[in-house]
Amino acid sequence: MSSKKSSTLKNVLSIFIITLVSVLLLAVVYQITKEPIDQAEINARNEVYRQVFTEAKDFKEVMTEDEIASNSKKALDAAGITTCEINHVMKATDGANDLGYVIASTSKSGYGGEIQIALGIDENGNIIGFNVIKHSETAGLGAKAKEDPAFAKQFEGKTANEPVEFVKGGGAKGNQIDALSGATITTNAVTEATNAATAFYNACLKGE
Repeated sequence: MSSKKSSTLKNVLSIFIITLVSVLLLAVVYQITKEPIDQAEINARNEVYRQVFTEAKDFKEVMTEDEIASNSKKALDAAGITTCEINHVMKATDGANDLGYVIASTSKSGYGGEIQIALGIDENGNIIGFNVIKHSETAGLGAKAKEDPAFAKQFEGKTANEPVEFVKGGGAKGNQIDALSGATITTNAVTEATNAATAFYNACLKGE
C-alpha cells in the first residue's frame, strides 16, 4: 500500500514538474516573440495608414486604448452615433512636423458584419484619404467599398467639420458621396464609420 502511494506521489510530482517546465518555456518563447510580432503588427497598420495619409513618414499614438474608449463614448454619444467605435488614433508626421491625424473606426452595420475604415484628416480639417481596412461584405457588391478606388476617392476633399452623407443614383455634391450600386447597406456602414471618425476628431482633436 505504501509503495502504491509512493508511486502515485512520484507520478503526480513528475506531471507537476513537466507542467511547470512547459509553462516556463512558453513564457520564455512568448517574451522572445512578443516584440517582433508587435512590431510586425505596427508596420502592417502603418502601411495601411500611409495609404490614407501619403505625406506622412511616421505615425504616433496620441491616446491610450482606455483614453480612446472613454473619449469616443462621449463624442459618439453626443453625435448620436451608437453603432460605431473608434479603434486607433494616430498623429501623422513628416518626421519634423505634425500633419494631421489618422483615425480608424468600425461600424457594426455592414451587410456582412463589421466594417473597419481608416480616415486621414489634415491639419485644416479636410479628409485627405479613406480606406476600408477589413470587411465581410459581398463580393462584387459591398466589397467594392474596398476594391473600387473611385469609391474611396469620393471621400477626399470632404470636410471633417460636418457629416458625410450618401445619395443613390448619382449626383452627389458638397459633403455627399454616391452610394455603391446594389450595396446601400455597405455604403451606409462606411459612411457611419466615417462620421464616427470625424465626430471624434471634432470633439477630441480639432485645434490641438
